[in-house]
Amino acid sequence: MLRILYLHQHFSRPEGSTATRSLHHAAALAAAGHDVTLLCGRYQGAVTGLEGPFRHGERHGIVAGFALRECDIACGNAQGLAARSAAFLRYAARATRVALVEPWDLVIASSTPLTVAIPALLAQRRRGTPFLFEIRDPWPELPRALSAHGGGVPKPVLAAMDRLADAACRNASAVIALTEGIAQTAIARGAGERKTRVLPQGVDLDLFGPHVAPWRPPEIAPGEVLAVYAGAHGAANGLEALLDAAALLRGAGITLLLVGEGARKPALMARAASENLPVRFLDPLPKPRLAALLAGADLGLHCLAPVAAFAEWTAPNKLVDGFAAGLPMLTNVPGRAARLVTDGACGIAVPPGDAAQLAAALRALAADPALRARMGRNGRRLAEQRFDARRIAADLVALVETVA
Repeated sequence: MLRILYLHQHFSRPEGSTATRSLHHAAALAAAGHDVTLLCGRYQGAVTGLEGPFRHGERHGIVAGFALRECDIACGNAQGLAARSAAFLRYAARATRVALVEPWDLVIASSTPLTVAIPALLAQRRRGTPFLFEIRDPWPELPRALSAHGGGVPKPVLAAMDRLADAACRNASAVIALTEGIAQTAIARGAGERKTRVLPQGVDLDLFGPHVAPWRPPEIAPGEVLAVYAGAHGAANGLEALLDAAALLRGAGITLLLVGEGARKPALMARAASENLPVRFLDPLPKPRLAALLAGADLGLHCLAPVAAFAEWTAPNKLVDGFAAGLPMLTNVPGRAARLVTDGACGIAVPPGDAAQLAAALRALAADPALRARMGRNGRRLAEQRFDARRIAADLVALVETVA
């Protein structure tokens, strides 16, 4: 039995609206007989399942067989850069105390944020504790790419992140990447091919699927073809592209439903209203409610801003959730996402920045229910073969036991 400290600032149960990867992995480690403690913060949209007051900055409980410690550190995309950075550093400081004071056999540090590597590195250097470093989004590669498009991360911060990422990749006993492209960034930082593993974004095949009872918001007119985007509404998501396409779809019997929140949402809603676009908006939904919405939808949307780095460095759960739900997926992201939908015959990929092709693809899918059904079956099959969260969690357990 191993004593494992699992560091993930943005943990959530399915009742929340954010990713549940760390829940599946920590639960699998606990089911394999290991003593797991997961330390998290208070992330916007997350639901930890813990109730009651915080004492000395934490509250504790048991979730899915492992110990959960939730820190009273709020964080979310609605915060500005300074507030988010402060939350990242506060969590790193709290996690460092936990990592150094208590005896652990292994630390798992799941990034983002990249600052989660600080306590793992300190525990290794001061106590000799080995650690696994998981890269969900490559930092500072993505922030640097976004800065070139107005993201605004200061250069000294990017330089500091470079040094931290290098140290994490070089000193980790193993590096876990969600895509092959992310794995290459780790190898370039010194991780080495032998200790770098790709464990892709997974999906709960019991929670998402065509077997789920469908639900549609009452404001969606009967007979409308419903296309759903569920995710953040920030600069990186480029949702203006969906509104550009919607402007070409008036009267086509197609409604775009955008579910989520973010800094760009007020402007998107204002434009949709002023131009009378066939676009509706919902606040973030708990995972079971989202699964019902996807079961009631006709197709799924995957959209990002036209940033070249997104092609191989992103692994959005909205794409694999749509596959699992049996939805044909329409993406404007080249690279990995485009290959998945085209090679798997489970959707359509269009070039970024081309509203006419996006609208044409929506019309084509809306007009052909048999094509949608065939693509949806192919997507579900792809999810079962490559993105089953249980299988990916089992691979993590095997990697942990090998490293330890």
